[in-house]
Amino acid sequence: MHKLRLDCVKEILPMQLDRDPTPGLVIRSFRPGLLRVGDRDIETSVILSTPDLISPWSPPDLSQLSIDHLVTALDQQPELILLGTGISHRFPAPELSMHIMRQGVGLEVMDTAAACRTFNVLNAEGRRVAAALFLE
Repeated sequence: MHKLRLDCVKEILPMQLDRDPTPGLVIRSFRPGLLRVGDRDIETSVILSTPDLISPWSPPDLSQLSIDHLVTALDQQPELILLGTGISHRFPAPELSMHIMRQGVGLEVMDTAAACRTFNVLNAEGRRVAAALFLE
């Protein structure tokens, strides 16, 4: 049997344990009408952008959504905007998608729960991403 020799250990370095190693915003949970970002509860539609933008958002109905409603997201110069359409997956007018893509920004449309998960993955990868999230 081998004995562990502690007399040869000169220094024990402390280990830093972080609660979450992901930089910037992390979406902790979503349910209709409530989004938890870090330790903050958000109860209205919102635009999030890496690394740390949280902006209240008052969009019209999805069918009336225009490029003007996404200026805050576009101003962050993301490579991709995630559009979370609420509890169901719906599509905005095709003109909106074309206008965003003409600016060299990708647009992915999905229900808000999927947009939250995707935001966290892309954020963890260090990507420049924005999310425009309908909470209802």
